[in-house]
Order: sequence, then structure tokens, then C-alpha cells
Amino acid sequence: MTVMKLRSLLSSLLIFSIVLTLAISCTNPASNMQTTVSTPTSDSHNKAPADSLRLGFSAWPGWFPWQVAQDEGKFTKNNLTVDLKWFDGYLESISTLIAGQIDANSQTLGDTVSSVAGGADQVIVLVNDNSTGNDKIIVSAEINSIADLKGKKVAAEEGTVDHFLLLLGMKKAGLSPQDIQFVPLETGKAATAFVGGQVDAVAVFAPFTTQALKRAGSKELFSSKDFPGAISDHLVFTRKFVDANPEKVQAAVDSWFATLDYIKANPAKANEIMAKRAGVSLDEYAQYADGTKIFTVEENLKAFEVGEDMNSLPFAAKEMSKFLNEVGLAKTSPDTSKMFDDRFVKAYAKKVKTL
Repeated sequence: MTVMKLRSLLSSLLIFSIVLTLAISCTNPASNMQTTVSTPTSDSHNKAPADSLRLGFSAWPGWFPWQVAQDEGKFTKNNLTVDLKWFDGYLESISTLIAGQIDANSQTLGDTVSSVAGGADQVIVLVNDNSTGNDKIIVSAEINSIADLKGKKVAAEEGTVDHFLLLLGMKKAGLSPQDIQFVPLETGKAATAFVGGQVDAVAVFAPFTTQALKRAGSKELFSSKDFPGAISDHLVFTRKFVDANPEKVQAAVDSWFATLDYIKANPAKANEIMAKRAGVSLDEYAQYADGTKIFTVEENLKAFEVGEDMNSLPFAAKEMSKFLNEVGLAKTSPDTSKMFDDRFVKAYAKKVKTL
């Protein structure tokens, strides 16, 4: 079974280093061979057509529909040639987009804010999904409220979306980060430490949630379901590509919604494709269904609007920027107002008359 890879927020230091290296490479020919970015694992080793869209994705339920789009010819029907690149490691997909080795990627809002804070110029054009329960805070038997976390050892991968979720829940209950003994561990190790009784609580995502709940008496304290919009996932392009190829961006957005229609009409076949891409059985894949909310056209339109809660992307981006500063992953607050471009969703909505 292939474990769902971590959808973590990147360290701004890593992003800054990549962006800086690229900037130097552009001005110094002698340094062109110095930039090293992890090579993605693609389903095809053939060289992609020069006019194709290079689209990256990795293991998360909200992104597996891209495989359906490819297998069922949805890109082709929209006159789009796509070099669909699968990444075994989510972090690879982030760095590869920053390096300009792909044109678009499937990534979280937090990682996009982090990339922009590090100097990357990226644009969110589509909401794939929101995590609605697949990210959880799991606690030991004696903890019955968020207030009970005070003084306890809590493990999470520092700077991840699950760390962000933990802090959101604590803030709502009136606790500060200093009120707990934070134990920074990689997500898999955090789950193992919790099961072994080394920590009192853990913030993890599926399928590590299943592992963590094997501890006797353990239970879910709260999840991403309690904080709508806190963990959202997107189709993100480089601004350079959007400016030069708006028709391809539109075709990608149109293909996404056509794929969702296909999945709705052909659930058995679609689930077979997605479970295969995930490396899990159909039964195992079904367990993740309720924890991920795929966005409709109407929900996309609403998400791009300016609002005063986490359901609004502009608001959520500002909150995520604050978080990055609080945990030391960003020294500056990026201008998030330029991160969103809803014209492609609006154009699709107009086409199918949902506006």
C-alpha cells in the first residue's frame, strides 16, 4: 500500500534558497548547472510535447481526479495536451513548480502562500477540495477537551497544515502555543510516538489517523471538519504560464469540471482509477471519501469572494500568512491579493450557465 504523502507547508528557507538559486542562474551562465531539483516520477518517460501543459500532482484524494481526466480523455476533448506528472513526494512537486520545471501543480493554500512569501510568482485558478475530516487532532483517553491539552506533550510536523489546524483549535479555546509542550516530529513518526505513549496528543492526516487511533482509549478531539476552509487544495500555475497561455489554463479548468461530471456519472470506474493511482484497495479508498469535500463550480465561485472567515480564500490566505510568521517559516507577509485569478472558473460557469 502506498501511504498518502504529506501535504506540508514548506520551510520558507527552502523556498528562498530555491528562488535565489534560480535568480542567480538566470544572471550567471556559469551557474546554470548548479540548480538541483528532485526529478518527478512520471507515468511516462517519453519527452513531453513542446506545447503541452506540464501538470504535477501527488497523493491526496482531492487530486486523484486528474488521473481520471488523463485516462478518460478529458484533456484531449478540451484540445489540451497534458504531460501529467506524478510525484511520489509532495515536496518534490512544490520545488519543481518553483523551479519552473512544471507549469502547474496541485498544492495547498498554505504551501502557495509560503512559496509566494519566498519570492515565487504563483496563481491559484481553481479550488480542488477542502479537507473535511481527513486531518485530525487525536488525543489520549484522559484528554476530553481542548483545554485539557494545556501542559501536555503534543506532536506534529512543524509548519504543516496539521500544525496549523492544531493552533487554530487551541486559539479558539483560548490557548497559546506556549501552553503545550510541542514535540516536532515527521508525521509518521508523530503517529508512532503517540501510539507508543511518548506524547499525549498528535496532529496527523489520513492514513496516519488510522494508525494513531490504534492506541487504546484514543479518540479524535477535533478535525478539519470543525474548521471549514482551513485546509484547502488548489490548481496553481506560475504567473508566467497564465499570462502566456490563458487558453490552456481555461482548458485545464474545463477539463477538471468535465472530470467531476464523469466521476458522478461513472463512480465505479472512476474509483477504480483513483484507488489504483493511490495504491490502495477500493474499500480502503472509500474510507477517505467523507474526509475530502470536492468543490463544485458554485462553491469555487463563492470561495474566491472576499469574506470574513476561512471559507473565503482571500481571508484564509491572510490567516495562513500570519501563521507562517508566527512559527518562523516566513519573515515577511506576502501580498496575497494577487494570488487569485477566478476568471477561468467564471468563464466555465458562464459557459454552463451557472452564473
